[in-house]
Amino acid sequence: MAGQNCLVANDWICWDYVTSRSQELTDATLEHIWITAVSVLIGIAVSVPLALLARRGRHWAAPVLGLTTLLYTIPSLAMFSLLLPVFGLSAALVVTGLVLYSLTILVRNVLAGLEAVPEDVREAARGMGYGPGRLLWQVELPLALPALLAGVRIATVSTVALTTVGSIVGKGGLGNLIAPAVNSSFKAQVLTASVLCVLLALVADLLLLGVQRLLTPWTRAGGGGRAAARGKDPARTAVQAPAPAPAPAPAKGA
Repeated sequence: MAGQNCLVANDWICWDYVTSRSQELTDATLEHIWITAVSVLIGIAVSVPLALLARRGRHWAAPVLGLTTLLYTIPSLAMFSLLLPVFGLSAALVVTGLVLYSLTILVRNVLAGLEAVPEDVREAARGMGYGPGRLLWQVELPLALPALLAGVRIATVSTVALTTVGSIVGKGGLGNLIAPAVNSSFKAQVLTASVLCVLLALVADLLLLGVQRLLTPWTRAGGGGRAAARGKDPARTAVQAPAPAPAPAPAKGA
């Protein structure tokens, strides 16, 4: 009986709420996933050129890193208010704000990954005729993947949380359920939507961890498997020059 009246009793855990509002929960979850995915993908596309610009020297690094850090310090309410005249009350407003917040994490991780590429690897690639573009795509970015993907994981989990703030303009995914439920003390809705938000962050992080392990097999090779993993290391496969042919043996009479 208590289980059937959990909505009336306003219990925290109420399966009747989940079953009766399943479509509402599904729609909010899908919107949350969509906003998060689009924001992170755009953030990656913007952060790579910014990291390449920052790598050109201190006179570029200071403004780029300083600006992205400054953007992250702006409160979300103020950020959305500043963007409101441009985008109006739309999903683009929330996505743009989330992209700007993600740049602090992504730009720094991409830059750290690129700067960690050994200089002798770059020199070997240039010696084999690699131009700047080919060097970047075939040598530097593959070696920067561990740091880049680590940044993507952090940015994704952060974006899942920040997406809920979009509820102030009606585009917050699960935040659209959490905010009004908090105001009305609807316990089951607060807990269910919050748990779904946490689960989204955990699932996204685990999926990205799997992608990271799949794309960077050399980083998980143990001590006994490192020699075998070297053949998969992009730094070695991309710039390894063919071994010179052995010199002919001198004639016996020489």
